[in-house]
This record gives sequence, C-alpha cells and structure tokens, in this order.
Amino acid sequence: MPSWIGQAVRYGIVTSRYPEAAATDAEVPATGRPPAATDGTVDVAAAAARCPVGAIREGELDRGRCVRCARCLPNGFAFSGPVEAATRHRSELRVGTPAPHGPGLAAAEPPLANFPRSLHVFLVDVGSCNACNLEVMALANPFYDASRLGIFFTNSPRHADVLLVVGVPTEEMVEPLRRAYEALPAPKAVVAVGVCPISGGAFRGSPGLKGSLDEIVPVDLYVPGCPPSPVNVLDGLLRVIGRGRAGGER
Repeated sequence: MPSWIGQAVRYGIVTSRYPEAAATDAEVPATGRPPAATDGTVDVAAAAARCPVGAIREGELDRGRCVRCARCLPNGFAFSGPVEAATRHRSELRVGTPAPHGPGLAAAEPPLANFPRSLHVFLVDVGSCNACNLEVMALANPFYDASRLGIFFTNSPRHADVLLVVGVPTEEMVEPLRRAYEALPAPKAVVAVGVCPISGGAFRGSPGLKGSLDEIVPVDLYVPGCPPSPVNVLDGLLRVIGRGRAGGER
C-alpha cells in the first residue's frame, strides 16, 4: 500500500499541510536535514578524513558537497540542520563548524523575478542516478500535491517559468541544457536540485563531466541534499516566488 494511502487511513491526512504547518518527521527523514555539528565534542579532522567527497574541512562544512553518507556522525556531527536549507547563493552552503541547528527559517525574501503566483516547472536530468527525479516527481502525487500551491510541471521549456535541474552535467547534455534554458521565456529561474548539479557530488572529477551547473547556465537557487526530500524541493520552489515558510507569504 502506498505510504500516502496508509497515512490517510491512520491519521485522516490525505495531503501534506506543508508549508502552512512545519514538515513532520515522516515527511523529512533524518537525511532530509543538512549535517551540523552537535553540542558535544566535534572532531573535525577525523570527520574530514572520513568524508568521501571533501565536504568537511577545518572550520567549514560544505552542504553543497555533502552526500549525507553519515560517515561523520561518530565524530560529532548529526543531521540536524534546517529543513528549509535552499539558498540563492552557493557560498551560503558553506557553513562553519559548528553550523546552525534547528528549523532555521530564513528571513523573508522577495521573489526572484516578477513571477505570477503560480509556477510552471520544466525538469531536466543532465546525468543523475534517478534519486532526485523520484523525490521531485513525488510533488505531483496526492500527498504533496504541489498543484494546490500553484506549482505545475510542464513538458515544454517554452511553457515554463523554472528550469529545475538534477544530476551532474555531462558533456552530452550541455547543449540540450543550454537550449532548454534559452527556450524559457523571461522572467525565468534555474533551480539546482541535489548536490550533483551544485558540486558534482560523489561523481565529482569523473570523466565525461562538465563541472557544476552554474558553470553552464546561471543558477538562481540551490537545493542541497542527496537526494533532497520533496519538502526540501518544495521549499526551494516556493522561495522562487517569495512564498512558503521561508518566504513569509503563503
């Protein structure tokens, strides 16, 4: 039985109440939160030695690289960062150690552009393992139901406001990606979902890859995670139009 049907039967909840209510633990698993240093003893050097992607170094934790592998947990880290972790600037994903904890709602921000109150999203996979695809497309199911918030998926970039990109840019997808970006009418925004388009993730430095997404097209919003949960992605899309828990207006 699909989990959303089970929740409806058990709790009488058919659709998520996010963003009107905070995300529940069932909606955002532990790895749906960014890593942060705990209040106990943190051994940054040991954690850095265990990190397979170089996300931890002395004085810094790069959430844009972290693949949520949990190898740093024995050294004083925990998945306890803010659920609303999307940011407009790549540099803001590099946080100090210790890093911020808790819900961490960002200050209200204006829309990225003069978008309407609804968004049409065109999804492009430039070379992924499909994990982010599944989390993104969950927004169309009856539990998350992004259409209730005016967010719709479209099959053509010419009908889209947002280019939502998953995966590591591969050489074969650079030109199709640029063509999709150019086809979007203005105003438009690009959202990088997951650490793969942000930094390359676990595939960083592999042959056939073309670096991070922002080296190919302008990126307006970064959603970290490996993969980010549907709530993380929904938070990012709501930030594009200045809505949701992170943006104030609902």
